[in-house]
Amino acid sequence: MSSIQPVSDLTAHIGFWLRMVSNHVSHAFADKLADKRVTVAEWSLMRALYGKEPTPPSRLADEMGMTRGAITKLADRLIAKSLIAREASARDGRAQTLTLTDRGSNLVPDLAALADRNDAEFFECLDADERKALERLLRSLARRRRMTAFPIG
Repeated sequence: MSSIQPVSDLTAHIGFWLRMVSNHVSHAFADKLADKRVTVAEWSLMRALYGKEPTPPSRLADEMGMTRGAITKLADRLIAKSLIAREASARDGRAQTLTLTDRGSNLVPDLAALADRNDAEFFECLDADERKALERLLRSLARRRRMTAFPIG
């Protein structure tokens, strides 16, 4: 006769709670961005370009922890929306760079305000010390586990 092994409850895992909160925060932010016709991934690329000189896609891929192909797909979508431009590099005509258009540059502060509002809505129930402690713990965990890729999905 086989015995049933004890199995931990789903909610007994810290990862469960991180994912629950993360999913709700991310979904609410995605909804806010959808009103501006931008995805979270597109916002991440736009924010990475904000205030920068024209930047090679390969450098963005490295900075964001993404593949060059993923950067190209995002760039193509943003180019179609007239939010970024692809140009031949001034140094090497064969290489390309990405830069925000004026329209894209003007939109980034509005999208950043949505990100700020989303954070405030979700974390206003924590006092300042709790918010700082949560951020410190999450940053520490990301650093220790060498997590560098942008969370865009």
